[in-house]
This record gives sequence, structure tokens and C-alpha cells, in this order.
Amino acid sequence: MDSRTGLPVVGMVGGGQLARMTHQAAIALGQSLRVLALTPDDGAALVAADVQYGDHTDLAALRTFAKGCDVVTFDHEHVPTEHIRTLTGEGVKLFPPADALMHAQDKQVMRERLGTLGAPNPAWRPVASPADLVAFGDEVGWPVMLKAARGGYDGRGVWPVTDAASATELAETLLAGGTKLIVEERVALRRELAVQVARSPFGQVAVYPVVETVQRDGICVEVLAPAPGLPEELAVSAQQLAIDLATALGVVGLLAVELFEVADPAGPGGSRIVVNELAMRPHNSGHWTIEGARTSQFEQHLRAVLDYPMGDTSLTAPVVVMANVLGGEPGGMPVDERLHHLFAAEPTARVHLYGKQVRPGRKIGHVTVLGDDLDEVRARAARAARWLRAGAGEREECA
Repeated sequence: MDSRTGLPVVGMVGGGQLARMTHQAAIALGQSLRVLALTPDDGAALVAADVQYGDHTDLAALRTFAKGCDVVTFDHEHVPTEHIRTLTGEGVKLFPPADALMHAQDKQVMRERLGTLGAPNPAWRPVASPADLVAFGDEVGWPVMLKAARGGYDGRGVWPVTDAASATELAETLLAGGTKLIVEERVALRRELAVQVARSPFGQVAVYPVVETVQRDGICVEVLAPAPGLPEELAVSAQQLAIDLATALGVVGLLAVELFEVADPAGPGGSRIVVNELAMRPHNSGHWTIEGARTSQFEQHLRAVLDYPMGDTSLTAPVVVMANVLGGEPGGMPVDERLHHLFAAEPTARVHLYGKQVRPGRKIGHVTVLGDDLDEVRARAARAARWLRAGAGEREECA
């Protein structure tokens, strides 16, 4: 406990935007959030009072960081599983536990476990040789999706493969470099969906509405809550799937289940869902909840790891749209000037900037807009995000 407040100390490994926004939620709850950052320039390190510096792969640094924390959690999945097990054996309370987190760290482990649970998987196979990839493509039909089993995000670590010749060359290169691979069928994708659920050590769960995530070049650019036009039966089944997975995997904290809605004439509305990926932390698909839900995903994650009762997950407006702000080319209007124009043009837009250096395509913030009409709210959110995107020529685009 923090002797100054009488409230728990939560440690979060990682100093990015997820820790930064978790810190904001911790302030309202009176919690003391300790952050393990890599550098003083990390987004959370810029705002949090209790920051330690160290590498998340360094067991000694993790051990020092955990001293005095009531519970330790993560803003990414890259802490080695063996370090989590070691610290747990030494009495450190870490959530999610290693046995759960490994399903978000390794796609092969995830696919194997989903199969044993009867969860909806696409056809897939581990790839130990180029022949494995070619055989799979010949079996299910080209193109297929080759994936790094560990470490990929925002479109990285995913390679569409169109034929046997290119498959052989690519697999040889990746395997020679030590990349662990799996291959999946390319599903008849209608759109991408996501659903989040929080689970406490006591076993209480709280699930959020299903959202649609809009991707461009492998990066999420927009989240629509609730997912428009989704049949109620399919929405309920997605929420139940998230609850079942959180329970079966022993998740404590937030679980984000990324889903594909695929064509299926026998399904509700001619669709069914299959699992794409899992994340066990606050997630980009849930940033809309800061203004758009009664309890934000960041507060909910804190409640869950502290074993507090879960908060209300209902929406605060009929339509909520979150648009990511991606960095553009250097130059153009300074960010401060862009904020002036944005607030004049869209006074109801809520802005979240992450304190990141701008690089093309990098997520540097997001905006959220609430309302009643989906088309209008989407247009307003997109306009606000364009105003904030760094790069020359934006003035004319936003005029």
C-alpha cells in the first residue's frame, strides 16, 4: 500500500500510451501507478510521478520494479514468460498470469488452445519448412496468410502469399532468420470486429459491446461502437465467446478478442465469426470507452487486477467513433496550431495525444466523437483526426 494514500500500488510494465492512459484512470481512483519505462521519452514516463527505468526482458530490473507493488500488470505482451513464472514463484502478484498471457504471446500456442476449447479458428498449420507452407496452400487454396508466431503487430509479421514459388522463397528466408511461423487460410472476410471482457481474480466478468475495427495497411484507423448492422445473435455469441475464453484461459484483467466476420450462408445474417488474435491488456479497439462507455477499459483493467467489482460497460451515446491519429511526413502546421483549428472546427471531439515523436504511420494519438447518426459521427471523427495528423498539405485537405 502507498502509505500516503492507504491505497494499493499498481505496477505497469511498459511506458507507452496504454500505461499513459491507465495512469489517467488511476488518478481518478486514487491509485498509485508505478511505470517501468525504457526511456524518459516514453509516453507514460512524461506524465507519471513514479517511474523506474529498465528493460522488460531483464529479470533483475523486473524484480526491483516489483518491490513495493501490490500487483504488477503489463501494457504489452513482451515480458518473457519464464520471468513472469520466476517472479510469481517469489511471491509477486502478476496479472494476467503466465499461463494465460502465453496465449497472447504466441499465435501457435493460441491456435492450439482455441482448437481444444472448440473456439472458431480459421484453418491453420505450423510451418517448420517451406514444404509445410506449400502443402497447406495447395490444400486450402491460394492465397494464404503467413504469420510470425511471436511479436507481430500493426500489420508487421503478416505476409500474404499468393503461390507456391513465392511461398518457398519467403519461408526459406524467414525460417533461416529464426522466425517461428504459422500459416492460416485467407478467410472470406466481411469486416473485422473486436470484443473486450474484463475478469477479476474472483471470477467476475464484464463484457463490452462488440465493435467494428477498420484497418488500412494493417493498422487500425477507426473503431465504430457498437458494430453497425451486426445481428444481435452474432453479437451475443461474440460476447459469450470472449467471456468463455477469459474464463478458460484464466485471464485476470482485460482480454481483447479480435475477430473476423466471414461469409456463411447458414449463420445469422449470412455470417459467422472466427478468432483472429488475442490481447491481454488495454487495447486500441477499446480506446473509445474513455468517453463512450460508463467505465473506460483503463479503469476496468485496474479494477480487475485489484479484484474490485467491475464497472458498467454500457455506452454513453448511441454511436461512438474513435479515429486513430497517424503520423505523416515532417513539416507543415505545428501540432499546437492544429489543436487550435481542431477545437474550433470540432468542439465536441475529445483528443488524446500520446507524447510520441512523429513518424509516418505511427499512432501518435486518437480522437473520439459521440452522437446519434453514424455517418455524421464518422465524418466528424475523420475530420478531427486529419487536423491532427502531422504533415504538409493537411490544411487544404481539412478545409
